[in-house]
Amino acid sequence: MWKTVGSGQWVGTDSSERFPVYTRGNAGEVYPEVFTPLSFSIAAETAERAMRAAILSTGLIGEGELSGIPITTATGSGVFGGYAYLNLSIQRVSSGRVPGGKPEDADIAFLGVGDPPPHVPRKEDKDFRAGLRGLKFVWKTINDDGSSMAADLAADQRRVEQFLKDLPETAGATNEELRSSVLDLELFSHLFERHLKVSLVAGLSMNVLSNLCEKQLQDPNLAVQLLAGLGDVDSAAPSVALWTLGRQVAASPELTAAFDLGVDDGLLIRAQAARGGTDFLEAFEQFLVDFGSRGPNEWDTAFDTWETKPSLALSLVDRMRLTDESHDPSSQRDRLMSESAALEADTLNKLKRPIRGIFTKTLAAARRWSQFRERSKTTVVKAIHGSRLRSMELDRRLVEVALAGGSSAAAKGDLWFLVEEELDEYVADPAAFAATIAERRDQHAKLNERTPPFFFSGVQPPLEEWELKTATRTQVEAGETLTGLPGCTGIARGRARVVTNPGDPRGLEPGDVLVAPLTDPSWTPLFVPAEAVVVDVGAVMSHAVIVSRELGIPCAVSVSDATKRIPDGALIEVDGSTGIVTVIELPD
Repeated sequence: MWKTVGSGQWVGTDSSERFPVYTRGNAGEVYPEVFTPLSFSIAAETAERAMRAAILSTGLIGEGELSGIPITTATGSGVFGGYAYLNLSIQRVSSGRVPGGKPEDADIAFLGVGDPPPHVPRKEDKDFRAGLRGLKFVWKTINDDGSSMAADLAADQRRVEQFLKDLPETAGATNEELRSSVLDLELFSHLFERHLKVSLVAGLSMNVLSNLCEKQLQDPNLAVQLLAGLGDVDSAAPSVALWTLGRQVAASPELTAAFDLGVDDGLLIRAQAARGGTDFLEAFEQFLVDFGSRGPNEWDTAFDTWETKPSLALSLVDRMRLTDESHDPSSQRDRLMSESAALEADTLNKLKRPIRGIFTKTLAAARRWSQFRERSKTTVVKAIHGSRLRSMELDRRLVEVALAGGSSAAAKGDLWFLVEEELDEYVADPAAFAATIAERRDQHAKLNERTPPFFFSGVQPPLEEWELKTATRTQVEAGETLTGLPGCTGIARGRARVVTNPGDPRGLEPGDVLVAPLTDPSWTPLFVPAEAVVVDVGAVMSHAVIVSRELGIPCAVSVSDATKRIPDGALIEVDGSTGIVTVIELPD
């Protein structure tokens, strides 16, 4: 569990000799920050088992290929130097076994662009039987009407609702009851495995659709355009709710004045006193009930969400209120659905009759499984949030005990610097762990100073070789273009607003282009007030692309180092159809 990282130790996994290439692509959206010891110790092995089960479900990898690899070795995903990584090699091998596929298809689905270590073919990569199983799996995927999975996902939602009802009330629970609520591994394993299986099918169906568009129409980017305006995408739902809250504020001079004074601890008190404030606060309370589990780093219980830190959501409302009606996400979705339907009809007319049926089924599958992917993720996050609330209450109580016992350095979050095996002793005597927690906090700070390599093969480079997060890049010049991948069609122009923290977007004004390092669902409400979105990393299955397509915001992803090369305030143009970002004018 504990690995040497730099001059210290941190939790982590072993790398695989058989499947040696790892990437932050896709994993960085889910776990952007340093993994906490507690979360790792609880979930790492369970997550790896779920990963392996999902991989085996496709038939593209055989059980014998994984059975001899220890569960502590990351064949699906792992943690290296404190950061989450996806095993790219096993995805490449799987993609290469899909009939008509190639290893690089995995790079397109999960990475976008970049310069990953090359895939080194091995004799055992070729597996005729796995190819046949893969063909059967692909055929089943594109012919599956999704009714069975829809029912399974609905059952999972009901199971999570019951799980949350059965949890002890936070205020009245004993420390022992809170301790037992840290995470239900059986439930988490089931939900996570479901999410991974759905994600693999979503990625596979998107790959098949992209290959069809490339081979039949010489336009692989067409696949992304055809998936615009799906509707019923769970990750986009908070944006719609926040938009409604923003309209309430914009319509009230008193609420507007309350927000004009800033998103601070007094905002809710000012809102309560304003005309229309009661209705707004009731609506905001309902928003927290519905979406309070979302937030930055929502998969790790150590981090705040919209419910535990409402100012994160109020900051988003603050940006929404300044935006005009043309950005209404519901209207944008209706427009995109209409355009997508017209594009589909035009595309089918260009295809020969024998291909038309296969194309229609594949497109339907890609749309359906993209929706399923976001739903399964939302369900997992809600379950994790139930444990978060109990864990945070336990942490608060034990910090108070530690402070009373003379541990002056005790602070919020101490609980997550321990591993599960230490929890019982910590609950009994929090002050006894003061030195251990201080040492781990120091190591965490060192890891957090640096950006982990986006790729590595075999062994992660030493910590000293990682780039400091404060490192700069040569800035772009006027007239220069940066090339990424198309996320959502459309061309928009505006001032670049570089935002590195979704909880502090106050520089983002109407007419600006949001430039972000990566985006999980907590970022996506910021898409609504923006004219366009540019993201450092991302691929066709990233949340930035899925949600931008749903909200109708021109988007370019995988624009390498955009947040470091594009200066804040530069006038830029984003072509979401090509992924090209053009710098029109530098700031004064």
